[in-house]
Amino acid sequence: MNNPFKAVNHKVKRLIRDKAIQRAKTRIVLLQKKPEDFEPDELEVIVQEEEAKIFSAIKEKGLLAVLAVLGFNIFG
Repeated sequence: MNNPFKAVNHKVKRLIRDKAIQRAKTRIVLLQKKPEDFEPDELEVIVQEEEAKIFSAIKEKGLLAVLAVLGFNIFG
C-alpha cells in the first residue's frame, strides 16, 4: 500500500531543492562568477547551504504561526 504522505514529502523536498538551486544561481551571479567556475562538489555545498537557509526560514515561520494560533504575542 502506498503512503500518500511519502509522495507529498518527496514533492515538498523537490520544491525546496529547486528553490535552493535558484538561490544558488543568484548567489553565483552576485559573486560575478559562472557555475562552470566551480567544481561539482562546491556547487553542491552552495545548494546545500541554500537548502539549510530555506529549512531554517520554514521552521522559524512555522514556530511564529504556532505561537500566533496559541495566542502568544512575542512582539508586544
